[in-house]
Amino acid sequence: MAKVIDHIKQAKGKTLFSFEILPPMKGDGIQKLFNQIEPLMEFDPKFIDVTYHREEYMYKKREGGLLEKVSLRKRPGTVGICAALMNRFHIDTVPHIICGGFTKQETESALIDLQFLGIDNVLALRGDAIKSEAHFVPTTGGHEFASDLIQQIQSMNSGVYLDHEVKNAFPTDFCIGVAGYPEKHFEAPNFETDLKHLKNKVELGAEYIVTQMFFDNNKYFEFVDQCRSQGINVPIIPGLKPLSTLKQLTILPSIFHIDLPSDLVQSAEKCQNNDQVRQVGIEWAIQQAKELKQHGAPCLHFYSMGKSDNIVKIAKEIY
Repeated sequence: MAKVIDHIKQAKGKTLFSFEILPPMKGDGIQKLFNQIEPLMEFDPKFIDVTYHREEYMYKKREGGLLEKVSLRKRPGTVGICAALMNRFHIDTVPHIICGGFTKQETESALIDLQFLGIDNVLALRGDAIKSEAHFVPTTGGHEFASDLIQQIQSMNSGVYLDHEVKNAFPTDFCIGVAGYPEKHFEAPNFETDLKHLKNKVELGAEYIVTQMFFDNNKYFEFVDQCRSQGINVPIIPGLKPLSTLKQLTILPSIFHIDLPSDLVQSAEKCQNNDQVRQVGIEWAIQQAKELKQHGAPCLHFYSMGKSDNIVKIAKEIY
């Protein structure tokens, strides 16, 4: 198996193909996920990202009318899915490691499990706030920022674990990826500050960047230029999400804090049903992908959101 950065180097300028999947909901089997991935293997993906999901909270009514706050995780299994995909498809996997909902000890344990499984790629993310909170609140005993998480991973890469009594520890060898935001992280006061934080993550050890989804390639090209001007010289992988429903015209900007180009919005609004919207999304993504490939993007990374039929149609036109 290989690291993401090695796949990019070995491609020698060829634009690679990769995608991201969600773990099944608790109680679902993994076969449905396999069925979604199988058609994409035709295009020789070099790695598959697997998202990690933090806890959610609900309130259960107890006797006497009291409410009990209960923690639950709706999409567990990230580490197990990575192992299953490697076994089934003989492909590199990139588990997301997040700050929210995990202590440093739990993070270390997850990283040890990944090391034992031969998984040496991770995407280090802060993660989102839980739905009941207006902003991100660090878990007690956990990390506040992705940069802190990167430092923990790099410490393990140097053989330094949380338990300082552990001597001569076997060093891990993780390739660390991080997220970048062509339209600025919504919490950053300005783009300059956002780039400063991104540069810090690279200086701490991040070896590549995967962008938030965008629908205007100029946003990506400008982002790359601004990164380079700040001395951020690692590969920057564009993240793509094909539009698939009319509701996404409002949902995607709300959740991901991105702009949708007027031409795309107008084309989608003319559609009479979501099948037509899906076709508009496919055609738009094909044009995005072709242009990004022509400009030498190191890899096209697709956010599947649990569906693959539209990505298959796009990939057939690109690879």
